[in-house]
Amino acid sequence: MTDVTSATPPSTDAGRVADPIAGQSVPRLTAEQLRGAIERIRENVRQVITGKDEQIELALVVLLAEGHLLVEDVPGVGKTVLAKTLAASMSATVNRIQFTPDLLPSDVTGVAVFDQADRRFEFQPGPVFANVLIGDEINRASPKTQSALLECMEERQVSIDGDTHRLPDPFTVFATQNPSEMEGTYALPEAQRDRFLARMSMGYPDRDAELGMVDAREGGDPLTRVRPVVTAETVRAMINACSEVYVAPPIKSYVVDLARATRDHADVRVGVSPRATLHLIRAARASAAISGRDYVVPSDVAALVAPVFAHRLMLNTRGARGGIGTGEAARVIEQVQQRVVAPTGV
Repeated sequence: MTDVTSATPPSTDAGRVADPIAGQSVPRLTAEQLRGAIERIRENVRQVITGKDEQIELALVVLLAEGHLLVEDVPGVGKTVLAKTLAASMSATVNRIQFTPDLLPSDVTGVAVFDQADRRFEFQPGPVFANVLIGDEINRASPKTQSALLECMEERQVSIDGDTHRLPDPFTVFATQNPSEMEGTYALPEAQRDRFLARMSMGYPDRDAELGMVDAREGGDPLTRVRPVVTAETVRAMINACSEVYVAPPIKSYVVDLARATRDHADVRVGVSPRATLHLIRAARASAAISGRDYVVPSDVAALVAPVFAHRLMLNTRGARGGIGTGEAARVIEQVQQRVVAPTGV
């Protein structure tokens, strides 16, 4: 197994760059080091998740875009396993929350406890204080508890009794949810959905992948054999490297036009937010880096419009005529992409 620090260059001033988010310097990765780290994570996840390369790639995009991922599908198709495997690939702090109807906001963020000896309140951090937070079946908790993550996901901090507590860096949420029509689920609030950079479905594996999964588990759970291949510091450096990928003005205009087209669509009551525009550009940068480029091309954007935009759309009565599901939103996104002409020559 490759050493977890192998993607990190020597810790010298010349090989480090200031990171305003982390509040310290982090390694500056070369293009070769970035590609190597990405490949190690990818191959680590493939040890456990077979036949789902598209989903693995999107999860990597979200991680390197410093976003949060929502995985929606029926139980038993590997939603939580994907999140756990990706988390296990990093030498970082990982916490998991099983969302249930009786879960309280303080069970997520933490609570101030009175210390009898010191005669003062002391903050006890909740499970959200980790580099990777796995939220299992997030839509089984009440909207009040779901909303406890709003500040965490956007501002990467927790405010309790007037005090602000910074979350670890990097910080990402991998949440799973069951389809909204299933029993015992609550719809995610619009503000909560908007904070997820992307949403995806796992889908059932094909026959060969499912057969391979059966064979792989005869020797035990392959997840137990996964070892970290990158450090948290390296992940922070990978995020920084992706943020430096060049986005040409025509590409930026293309993204803005796509966002505005969702707001003008006849079947849409509320289109995507400006936050979605920023998320799509960040995701396109990460996708370009994963592809080995230091610049974004239109195809990077086109491939990510649906996973970044679809879950944010609020359809009107006409738009939801086929049901308020992912299929109707995907139909609108497809129409938007057909109407907005992608730039050429960039």
